[in-house]
Amino acid sequence: MKKPARKRSGRKAVGADLIVGANVRRLRTDAGLTLSALADAIGISHQQLHKYESGTNRMSAGMLFEFARFFTLPVDALFEGYADTEVEDTGIQRARRRCHVLIDRTNSLATLETMAKILRALSSK
Repeated sequence: MKKPARKRSGRKAVGADLIVGANVRRLRTDAGLTLSALADAIGISHQQLHKYESGTNRMSAGMLFEFARFFTLPVDALFEGYADTEVEDTGIQRARRRCHVLIDRTNSLATLETMAKILRALSSK
């Protein structure tokens, strides 16, 4: 006897899903990461990440948390631009995200302390 087809959820992607996906894509590309590199870091397939970024699949709360943790952002930052009609993504915001990614990937205490000294010196100018 043939198995009945799995019933798909009727929940289609909504505007928030599209915004979150676009923001994850922007964060990934700003950080210079490939689909595979980010997917491996999060623990999903690159195909699944592509579906999230395109808004084809909706993200669970757990996935939102994982992306926010990876990019060291509050979860609500992934929704940036959804409630606002137009949120400008400034060069400063992109540069901050790139710095966060580099810092988060550093596992050496000595290197992190050196980075902190450099940043303090630069911020005092």
